[in-house]
Amino acid sequence: MRELHIYQLGRVAYGPTLALQERLRDARIAGDIPDTLLLLEHTPVITFGRGARQAHLLASSAQLAERGVERFDIGRGGDVTYHGPGQLVGYPIIDLRPDRQDVRKYVSALEEIMIRVAKNHGLTANRIAGLNGTWVEARKIGAVGVRIRKWVTMHGFALNVNTDLEAFNLIVPCGIPDKAVTSLAGEVGHELDLDAVAAETGTHAADVLASRPVFRQGTPEP
Repeated sequence: MRELHIYQLGRVAYGPTLALQERLRDARIAGDIPDTLLLLEHTPVITFGRGARQAHLLASSAQLAERGVERFDIGRGGDVTYHGPGQLVGYPIIDLRPDRQDVRKYVSALEEIMIRVAKNHGLTANRIAGLNGTWVEARKIGAVGVRIRKWVTMHGFALNVNTDLEAFNLIVPCGIPDKAVTSLAGEVGHELDLDAVAAETGTHAADVLASRPVFRQGTPEP
């Protein structure tokens, strides 16, 4: 069985973490590191995927700067999304070769991880046909956006745990104007221990990805 090396990084800025992902991806392509999962929070940031529309950003550059929100245009699939404190972000850097080379199944696997975490907290999460992500009824609780190069993945999923949902008013989340967003805390009525949620997410991720979890300390450096 493969190993999945899992790192909980705490709260980190987006730019350095994107650079770390890219280094890890290149190292995974070269076979220098095992499959790796980064679990973290970001300081406030809005990211634009390859399919993003400028009209889905509802705040000016000045308004973003005033609120301390960064902006990045990146290479993942999908539209515009927000990351910030209280949201658990997962970046799997895994090799889908030789037997997992199916992008739809991989995206479904990331959704399944979040579905299982929600179940841990008494919630029934689901998928909605034609829309990526994880939902509680018609409220989006988790987003997915990936990029795959030579069948090695980067970017990943974002699960709203204790997220300030008002921050999503800065954008049209994932380009879907008629769907609300929610969080685990909002659904269960109290804040959750994000480190504990990260740990259970790592365990679920390893199970869904048919791997043995190996929890590591510090920050991986290829």
